[in-house]
Amino acid sequence: MGVLGRFMVGITKCLPRFFVAGVARRYVAGKDISSTVSMMKKLSAEGACFTIDVLGEEISNLEEAQFFIDEYDRVLDAIVENNFDANLSIKPTAFGLLIDEKKAYGNIERLLRNALEHDIFVRLDMEDHRVTQPTIDIVVAMHAKGLHNVGTVLQSRLFRTTADIDAICNQLGGAADFRICKGVYLEDESRSHTEYQSIVDAFNQHIDQILDRGAYAGIASHDWPIIEHTLAALEARGMGPEHTDPRDGCAGKRIGKGPGYEFQMLLGVRGNIRRRLAKAGHRTRIYIPYGERWYEYSMRRLDENPDVAIHITKSIFMPWTNRR
Repeated sequence: MGVLGRFMVGITKCLPRFFVAGVARRYVAGKDISSTVSMMKKLSAEGACFTIDVLGEEISNLEEAQFFIDEYDRVLDAIVENNFDANLSIKPTAFGLLIDEKKAYGNIERLLRNALEHDIFVRLDMEDHRVTQPTIDIVVAMHAKGLHNVGTVLQSRLFRTTADIDAICNQLGGAADFRICKGVYLEDESRSHTEYQSIVDAFNQHIDQILDRGAYAGIASHDWPIIEHTLAALEARGMGPEHTDPRDGCAGKRIGKGPGYEFQMLLGVRGNIRRRLAKAGHRTRIYIPYGERWYEYSMRRLDENPDVAIHITKSIFMPWTNRR
C-alpha cells in the first residue's frame, strides 16, 4: 500500500488548489473560528462532543507563537459563549517548544489556567519522536502545578509507548488521561512498528494497559478491529455507558468526560460508526481542525503518511465506504 500511497500523493500535489480545497472541506471545518462554530452547532444535534485544533505546528520564531496564543483565546471564548461540549488540542511546538522551552511552558500554562476557569480540558497533541519526551514532561509538570485539565496523546506505533503509559500512570495515578492513536508520524523501524497488524496489536494492548491502570482512555481510531476490541475490553471490566467507572484508583467522574473512556474520531471520517456508538450510549468526540493553514496541513499529512491519500481517494470515488 505504501507505493500506491506515494503515487497518489504525487497526483494529489499536482491537482489545482481549489480541487484539494473541495476534498479538504470534508475534513477541515474551515478557515476561521466562525466556520468552526457553525460546524459544531450542526454536529451537536448528533449528541457528539468536540476537540478543536487550530491548524499549524512547528514555528520558526517566538513571534509566531503569539498567533496561536491569541487564536486559542478566541476558541475558548467561542466554546463558552455557545456552551459547547468541547475541549482543546494543541501542538507544543506551535507554542515554541523547540525554540525556547521556558517560554513554551509559560505559554501553555497560561492557556491551561484560562481553560481551567471554564472546566475545559486541553490535550497536548503528540508530534514526531523529537518531542515525545518533552511533551510528556510538560503534562507531568503542569499536574505538579495543580493543573489537572491536561493530558497527552500517545502513539501505539512507537515501541516506547508501553513504558510511557506506565511511567505517566506511576507519576499521575488515576489523573492520567490519554488519547491513544496509531500515530500519523511515520517513524523508522528502529523505533516503531511499521506493519498494519503489528500496530493494531500494539494499539489493543495499550487500550488494555490504560484501562487496567485506572487512567482515562480516549480511543482515537476508525478501525473496527480496534473498536471491537475496546468494546469487549470495557465489558470485561464492567465499564460502559450505563456504569460508573468501577476501577480502583481512577480519578472518578471528570467534567466533560465519559465514565473512564470515550471514542474519538476525525471530522468527516466514519460518521456512521460514530453515530452507532453514540446511539449505544458511548461518549463520542469529533476532532475538528480549522485554520488558514489547511493546505499546508493537508500536504504535510500526505508527506508524513502517504497511505492517507488512498483513504481520500476512496472517499471521492467510493463515498459509501466513509459516510460522514
